[in-house]
Order: sequence, then structure tokens, then C-alpha cells
Amino acid sequence: MKPGKKRLRGCLSLSVTVVLIAVFCPSPAHAQQGFGVRGGVSAEPEQFYFGGHGTFGPVVEKLWFRPNLEVGVGNGVTLVALNAEFTYWVPLRKRPWNVYLGGGPAANIFTSGGPGNRNTHAGPGFNFLVGLAQSKGLFTEIKIGAIDSPSFKFGIGYTFR
Repeated sequence: MKPGKKRLRGCLSLSVTVVLIAVFCPSPAHAQQGFGVRGGVSAEPEQFYFGGHGTFGPVVEKLWFRPNLEVGVGNGVTLVALNAEFTYWVPLRKRPWNVYLGGGPAANIFTSGGPGNRNTHAGPGFNFLVGLAQSKGLFTEIKIGAIDSPSFKFGIGYTFR
């Protein structure tokens, strides 16, 4: 088996394991818990992206597990990003808004080329993020990526509670 395929299988196995643990571990109900949708733009590669996420926790006080899947399209490349991110929530005095900071590892799968000339590359990444979320579910966030993650992402989304 090629080293790239081994790395891809390892990243996918780790991501699936983390998501399954988060889904099946019991956690207390909280206003931030739920599933949602997201979309936005990224740089390097320049793309539009869309996806979904889950919010589980708290893992410890104010720290939540927020895994997400994002699919980027454009610039001749398709990117599937599996992100295992954690967010630390900072309540603001002006309700209903909260700020969150976070980050986490990513498994990134890049596909380029057309039929018969398709090239797939998988690599690890890491994201740092900051966001602003409304208690009803609307949020916006900025991500800065390292290693094989896109260098910059700006997105908006909604978490259904």
C-alpha cells in the first residue's frame, strides 16, 4: 500500500473514532449543544465551502467538542476537511452574543484533475479559530490553518438546538 493511502486511512480512522466517541458519550444538555450547517470562503486554495457540524459538551467547563466536515469546491480542486475542533466559550455582557476561541487537528483530502487523470492527496492539518455566536444558533467564524489546512477561512452558519 502506498504511504499516502496509509496516511489517508489513518486520518479517516482517527476522525471517525473521535466523532463516534463524541456522539455516544453521554453529556449534559446545554443551550449550545446541537447540530448545524456552515458555509463560506477559503484562501489557499481559493474556494467556496459548505458542511455540517456537531456541538458536544461541555468536556470541561466552557470547553466544547465541535467536530465538523467541510467540502470546498473551486480552483480546480475539491477539498474534504474532517476537523476535530474544540471551542472555549467566553460569555459577553451583551446577551445574546458569545465569543469562542478554539482549534484542533484536521484530516484534509485534496482531489484535482478530471476523469482518467485524477490526483488525490491526503494530509494532516491544524486549525485555529475565533467566532461570534448568537444564543439562538447563528454564528460567524474565522479559521487560520496550518500544515495542509487552508490558510484562511471565513464562514457563517447555524446550529439547530
